[in-house]
Amino acid sequence: MTEKLLEICDECSVRHSDMRKENRDPDFYKEVKPYADYTHQMIDEWDELVQQWIRTSRPKYVRPIQISTLNDLMKQFTVQSFYQKTGKKRFVQSIQSANYTLNTVRIALEKEKEEGGDGN
Repeated sequence: MTEKLLEICDECSVRHSDMRKENRDPDFYKEVKPYADYTHQMIDEWDELVQQWIRTSRPKYVRPIQISTLNDLMKQFTVQSFYQKTGKKRFVQSIQSANYTLNTVRIALEKEKEEGGDGN
């Protein structure tokens, strides 16, 4: 699921760039809402699983606040990616931050699996 969220970050980055090039506004009910509903549910499921994993495995470089922050951040930029007027600098920084946290979780999970832990 972490890999899928990383893919969503990439999709959002490409979409934002495309929307700026196309110079158009999306149809909220046909484009934005269905995508937001799908991604927000996945983000919440991932958040819950990772929070449980943090409580049981206590990974060295992953903290609950990082996951909560990522949840909020991703929910914002998945919607913002549809709008050309979203500021590019802050948008890009948000995606970079999400990528960093997701990769930190991915690496911690891989390390745990290598050491014989459950993983997620």
